[in-house]
Amino acid sequence: MKTSAREASPITCLFVDIGGVLLTNGWDHLARKRAAKHFNLGWAEMDERHRLNFEIHEEGKLSFDDYLTRVVFYQKRPFTRAQFRSFMCAQSRPYTEMIALVGQLKARHALKIAVVSNESRELNAYRIREFQLDRLVDFFISSCYVHLRKPDIEIFRLALDIAQARVRQIVYIENTPLFVDIAEGLGIRSILHTDYKSTGAKLAALGMNTAR
Repeated sequence: MKTSAREASPITCLFVDIGGVLLTNGWDHLARKRAAKHFNLGWAEMDERHRLNFEIHEEGKLSFDDYLTRVVFYQKRPFTRAQFRSFMCAQSRPYTEMIALVGQLKARHALKIAVVSNESRELNAYRIREFQLDRLVDFFISSCYVHLRKPDIEIFRLALDIAQARVRQIVYIENTPLFVDIAEGLGIRSILHTDYKSTGAKLAALGMNTAR
């Protein structure tokens, strides 16, 4: 993020990732390792099966039940799909300060809020409902809905089309450096999120603060 507040156009829209920014990651490497340990699964085989299926699952081309069949329930297990699903959902936690910050910025600056994220349909629906993200976010450009996933540049182009905002009037908050680079290549001012305090300071430098 190199543009100063004086050089910046007024911000009208905020693009934001979910996993790693508003919430913990939904089903990342660490969550899957916890699941393998909890359910006494062979980690190497589970991880390989996940690796072969997760992209089409996040693109909405493989259902949750079929994902579970391919990755976990390809053989008889001493636990149910419902138990495994409950464990998966329980891995999600909110970053309450970041959710509050985005809400305050939306109210203070009359922003449109757009999620641009890689999420599977089942977990995405759970996370939106459980943490009431639909009260905060105006539209969800989630990979499972649009059948594109980051780092495909087309998901960012689609987000720009949906937002109907000038590219220099958008700020994107993302915790993955590669995705920040791609967005900035399209002219989207982007903040590499590492923690609440530094992201708040970077937003304030763009004139985006919560003070009234």
